[in-house]
Amino acid sequence: MTQAASTSCRSTQRGFSLVELIVVIVVTGIIAATLTSFLKPAMDSYINTRYRADMSYQSDMALRRMLRDVRRAVPNSLRVPDSQCFELVPAVAGGRYRMGPDAVNDSPPLPVGCTPTNPANSCAAWIDPSQTSTMFDSLSTLQTVPAVGDWVVINNQNGNDVYTAANRSVITAINTPALTQGKHRISMSSLQVSVGYTGGRFLTVSNSEQSVFYICSGATGVNTRGNGSGTLYRLVRPFNAAYPSACPSTAGAVVVATNVKSCSFIYDPNQGATLQSGFLWMDLALSRNNEAAHMAVGAHVMNVP
Repeated sequence: MTQAASTSCRSTQRGFSLVELIVVIVVTGIIAATLTSFLKPAMDSYINTRYRADMSYQSDMALRRMLRDVRRAVPNSLRVPDSQCFELVPAVAGGRYRMGPDAVNDSPPLPVGCTPTNPANSCAAWIDPSQTSTMFDSLSTLQTVPAVGDWVVINNQNGNDVYTAANRSVITAINTPALTQGKHRISMSSLQVSVGYTGGRFLTVSNSEQSVFYICSGATGVNTRGNGSGTLYRLVRPFNAAYPSACPSTAGAVVVATNVKSCSFIYDPNQGATLQSGFLWMDLALSRNNEAAHMAVGAHVMNVP
């Protein structure tokens, strides 16, 4: 009985035949090939869409950052040695300074005791272009109050003046004057304001960002993988009196955009009939995996000190 039952059990057990395995493999291969033919283009399209969206976002943010710095730059401070880079002096605040004594509230009034170079606590401080100045009262409330060591810039009419210190001075103290005198009293090293300047405007520059250089380095097309070969940098450096003859080294610079295929910066300092503003054209193209994003923007540059 035991031997018969064992023999019967073994006879009912069987596996796949070779033909059945081959049929299953062939059918599975057909199904996989069919799915691949439909899924691969969809996946490639999804990945490429993500590449384009990422590059569009990156190029948009890079242009916005440059545009922000250009619009807040000290007038006439743009220097463009090459189509692959440009330099500017970013201002952090600005306003109007007092241009004369307060004939109503100064005590005692001129010519007894109050002078522009040595005002008493009861006198306003103003700038007299006929002599050097060491302090002035700001008539404007500054959104960003400067710190000791920051810079005051007045009447930057020529492009290189702010770099050579012809019209800037370091801030030595900041106080709050009487309400009738102004919003801020700014003391600075001796500064001779341009004789005849009647604009009454000043700007402040942070000592931590004296000059900013945007540099497009290595943007000569795409590599074998379809990625842009260049990088866009933002370099902060001290004032440099010498007009740059070429784009500087990117050592210590911050990366603004990668995979840069091409870029171009073209500046016209005298755009329009009034010669009161310049125009900077910024063109930026990124490429990744042979997918490209190309953006350009024009920025009006205020050149009235």
